[in-house]
Amino acid sequence: MTRILHILDHSLPMHSGYTFRTRAILRAQMAKGWDVRGLTGRRHSAGGPSDATVDGLRFHRTPGAPATGNAIVREWRDIAAHADAIESLVQQWRPDIIHAHSPVLNAIAAQRVARRHGIPIIYEIRAFWEDAAVGNGTGTQGSARYWLTRQLETRAVRSSDAVAVICEGLRSDLIARGIDPGKIIVSPNGVDLDQFGTPCARDPALSARLGLDGADVVGFIGSFYDYEGLDDLIAAMPRLVRSRPRAKLLLVGGGPCEEALRAQAMASPFADHIVFVGRVPHDQVEHYYAQVDILAYPRKAMRLTDLVTPLKPLEAMAQGRLVAASSVGGHRELIEDGVTGTLFAPDAPAAIAAALADLFANREIWDQRRAVARAFVERERNWSSNILRYEPVYQRLLDRTVHARAA
Repeated sequence: MTRILHILDHSLPMHSGYTFRTRAILRAQMAKGWDVRGLTGRRHSAGGPSDATVDGLRFHRTPGAPATGNAIVREWRDIAAHADAIESLVQQWRPDIIHAHSPVLNAIAAQRVARRHGIPIIYEIRAFWEDAAVGNGTGTQGSARYWLTRQLETRAVRSSDAVAVICEGLRSDLIARGIDPGKIIVSPNGVDLDQFGTPCARDPALSARLGLDGADVVGFIGSFYDYEGLDDLIAAMPRLVRSRPRAKLLLVGGGPCEEALRAQAMASPFADHIVFVGRVPHDQVEHYYAQVDILAYPRKAMRLTDLVTPLKPLEAMAQGRLVAASSVGGHRELIEDGVTGTLFAPDAPAAIAAALADLFANREIWDQRRAVARAFVERERNWSSNILRYEPVYQRLLDRTVHARAA
């Protein structure tokens, strides 16, 4: 039985797009009959035992809290601790393949151990760490730290036996850096339709509690980061309500921008049309999807959003919801305007309001739009089929290792 060790930043029971993608990958690989485990770094902050089974998946933890002090020294200490944990598990469990996932610190730690033991390594990039830092407000494009991180990323890609990326935007960027296209596979974001593919009925009691009875509901369900553009969505509400008086905005989730967004909403002349729910348990999220007519994703235009495809619009399509999103590159890779969703100009509240008002005014297209979008997810973004993209890469790496050892 093939043993695959996934090297991760964090995992379940923490909830994020990162952990849900990880869960989907591991579940699908286990269904193939592979023996699969995950090992998280020091930034996994959920606590719990060092060897835990969550949702049927087995995770090991790197001990200790994140290092403190100078950023570069701190990160190299965390890499060293992560590498020590990988080394210990490799000696104990003897994996056949190491599958490291971004950020790049995981790849650096994993490569130290993989080279020592002659284990093939695949590095999966979900976003470039330097661009994620800019998107999260912890970095600046063009800074010395940005440049250094980019160099580390490129070096990690060159040092890996194979590379997986989640979208064509990331693949094109790596090729522009001189990486061999034959080394890269695209394993796009997908939806576990067994777990998240059956929409539930709208709960009238929840509608009443949220004040959504009879409303035209626009929603966002996810993390509140600046790059998500939720400030533009709130700014669009006055225009939308003036054309659609029953319109309401439902915001489910939380994050670094939550306090600022709540303050912005309170200052809006239509504050009573904006509803904040906060974070909800993941097993309850589908009930909030059922409350929403149109899921809106107004991501701002920047390098991160142009290169990286998000997961949430796919979940919305799987749940039978209409999708409206800004026309950044990551969205254009997922959404065909007028076919599977509606695209509007980024960083433009007026464009958001106009697109949403037009969708509400044309309900006759809704059933077909939702059916086409759902079919797209089933056909091209279903994890049960996406997982097949890893299999030939794994086999090629295993064959290469066998031949190298025989020689």
